[in-house]
Amino acid sequence: MKKVESNKDQSFQEPTRRGFLKKGALALGAIHIIPSHVLFSKPEIRNKAGEIVQMASKVPSDRVNLACIGIGNRGEQVINDFDRTGLSNVVALCDVDMGASHTRAIVEKHKKAARFTDFRALFDQNEVQFDAAVICTPDFSHFPITMHALKSGKPVYVEKPLARTFQENELLMQAAQKYGLVTQMGNQGHSEANSFQFKAWKDAGIIKDVTSIACHMNSRRRWHGWDTSMSSFPKSEPIPETLDWDLWLTTAEHHDFNKDFANGQWRCWYEFGMGALGDWGAHIMDSFHRYLELGLPEEINAVKLDGHNPLFFPQATTLDFKFPKRKEMPAVTVTWYDGLENLPILPEGYGVSELSADIPAAGTGQIEQRTLNPGKIIYSKELTFKGGSHGSTLSIIPEEAANDMKSSLPEVPKSSSNHFANFLLAVKGEEETRSPFEVTGPLSQVFSLGVLAQQMNANLKFDREKKVITNHDLANQLLNGTPPRKGWEEYYKV
Repeated sequence: MKKVESNKDQSFQEPTRRGFLKKGALALGAIHIIPSHVLFSKPEIRNKAGEIVQMASKVPSDRVNLACIGIGNRGEQVINDFDRTGLSNVVALCDVDMGASHTRAIVEKHKKAARFTDFRALFDQNEVQFDAAVICTPDFSHFPITMHALKSGKPVYVEKPLARTFQENELLMQAAQKYGLVTQMGNQGHSEANSFQFKAWKDAGIIKDVTSIACHMNSRRRWHGWDTSMSSFPKSEPIPETLDWDLWLTTAEHHDFNKDFANGQWRCWYEFGMGALGDWGAHIMDSFHRYLELGLPEEINAVKLDGHNPLFFPQATTLDFKFPKRKEMPAVTVTWYDGLENLPILPEGYGVSELSADIPAAGTGQIEQRTLNPGKIIYSKELTFKGGSHGSTLSIIPEEAANDMKSSLPEVPKSSSNHFANFLLAVKGEEETRSPFEVTGPLSQVFSLGVLAQQMNANLKFDREKKVITNHDLANQLLNGTPPRKGWEEYYKV
């Protein structure tokens, strides 16, 4: 194999499927393979009193060497966020369009990083050593790249949602458990005050007996505005010279290139993205889903679908997710609202709607301010809470109720690291990730079930134990998605 040169695109003529399968087979065997860098990890250091003054590290240096896959648009933002921690080096960049305008800035910033077009070539080569993978590709391609990373023995950070289909989320949870690697999904608010406050308030009995939650995302961001009577995919257009379109498709069935499939537009199609629910659900639902132990719903009802089309997402959606009783906690209905004017009823004393300061800008600029910004309203038997998205905290409404509760509110722990540093410190063995796949997999499965209700324009009943849809045969078949293209089947074996 040719030595990798740092500033040349490394594309391989043949997919390295044999290497992928070999690594998968080794991982399935009885012998536990320890990555070479672990053998040279730094031991913990204690003082004379036996107190730890430096945690043990699983990487040979103070910085984690990263291979980044998907480096434009949101990928650029994520790579810069990792850079700002001061805990990582970018040693490899991989993208199916390394010559595009949206990948140019990161390539220029990390000139010494090796370059790849094919993620399989990146994982299967030996010349460029890296400790972990960062994946920021479109939703539908999260699964094969993440699975390849895990079978290659690499800790992995992947943008939300974890995967597109119910089955893909299930397989990634199984793989993370089998290979015992550090994993993190990119719902960055779960490392901020939002998550710590929710847990502290629940543990103190402030948040209890929750029966209903309204989640709302009503910004223009991500709305395509296409003709909802469209009955076929858009016509073929010339493929940009710099783009490997066949590799962009990964497991998806073949489609001719069209600009409305690429960049952020992929999010609008059921075959490639997860719509507003997959885009924003992880930033709005994550804390209450985790700490109220919601798990999977038993019903998903399509209450409102404006402009339903089987190819792409509606112009406005209202979904009801019904979760049963859990332990001593009552049943909960979570209602999702998206669309420009599809707003929930606001409770008396709601007040103003703030925009979370840590929401990343869209590719064309910052998210617009609206009368009602992305967030949630949580109803319990005694109190009502309002909250935003990402890391923003809850407040008790109305103001009179908040004043009555001031003296009984517990102290909220401070976060020791943001979401990106948390992942890197976990790779080094110094922290545990806050959004590992065993936590974020079920959350992403909730999104997959909601998307099926949107696509089928149907109310679905779900057996939480058997993990099957019991009242809609086609929707039940689509829990697995459409079959992968020939040559990509092995990714669906753990």
